[in-house]
Amino acid sequence: MTNEEKLEEIGKVTGFFAKVGAAIIDITNGSLKVGETVRIKGHTTDLEQVVESMQIEHQSIQEATQGQTIGLKVKDRVRRHDAVYKVIA
Repeated sequence: MTNEEKLEEIGKVTGFFAKVGAAIIDITNGSLKVGETVRIKGHTTDLEQVVESMQIEHQSIQEATQGQTIGLKVKDRVRRHDAVYKVIA
């Protein structure tokens, strides 16, 4: 992480599906759009990646907002209760 990056906490991981590599995330603050960068951090997790696709109930969406629960493709294992941050350049 560079000094210019700021992290805004936007949610928590509530589940993970290893077979499809998807995290279930409750958006508790702010919003998240496809193309933005997220960082997922926990006791043994520290993952940063660009959001390539998100879904709600198997429907692709471009933006998720506070109060929604989304499925997010992730490139590595994440765990329940990991914090989800949006990286702000």
